[in-house]
Amino acid sequence: MLLRKTALVLALATAALLASTATATAAPADPAPATAAPTTPFAAAAANPVIVVGGLSGVAVAYEPIAARLRADGYRTFIYQLPGLGLGDIPTSARAFAGYVNQVRASTGAASVDVVAHSEGGLVSRYYLKRLGGTATVGRYVSLGTPQYGTYVANIVAFLGLGSCAGVVACQQMSIGSAFLADLNAGDDTPGAVRYTTIRTLQDELVRPTGNAAVNDGATNVLIQSYCPLRVVGHLGLVLDGTAYTIVRGALVDGPVRPNCLAL
Repeated sequence: MLLRKTALVLALATAALLASTATATAAPADPAPATAAPTTPFAAAAANPVIVVGGLSGVAVAYEPIAARLRADGYRTFIYQLPGLGLGDIPTSARAFAGYVNQVRASTGAASVDVVAHSEGGLVSRYYLKRLGGTATVGRYVSLGTPQYGTYVANIVAFLGLGSCAGVVACQQMSIGSAFLADLNAGDDTPGAVRYTTIRTLQDELVRPTGNAAVNDGATNVLIQSYCPLRVVGHLGLVLDGTAYTIVRGALVDGPVRPNCLAL
């Protein structure tokens, strides 16, 4: 069993690293503002700081591409790498994330932040909003390929060639019908005054069925191929794809859903 767990951790980390074109580096213990970039029409100087929340096995460097786009649009951008690469208990990760949000608010002087979360990071962030009082400190929530209502675990591990969750707690919690998801999805999916947007793709290898990446109760749920039927975007590709980013950018300014199907 120990060998299977070790194999799973190594395989998950490898999958995340494939999404990056840079050498992996550890996330800083304390939030550091992104390099200043010229303000554009998409982001006023007074806009909320944006926290990019990584997913399962998502090292911080894998999220530099989307962070760089946000910086170029004038946002103060931070990357949050999940504790233990997100392999552990999701509510525990959410409590750690709550502390990180407070650090960002303290370092920037902002009352609220916006969250752009990939995969498991969307569940961590939504637990923070729903169960830990995060609606008071988050203005906008945008998820990318998050298994909001779970995923067939066999699809996750089959993609990595491993066959089972091998005792990884977060993997078990993201399984359809888990006690964690039953609790998270009980009642209102979109509490508070937060503006919720979910983004999903038909080619998501890890979230099956792909409709489970959407939430109810007033969220803006965007399927990329409903607007751009020829666009091919995978699970890891959601943080790299230009079309997906145009949806994120629109959500952060409360704009209409108008994806650019030709964006690089």
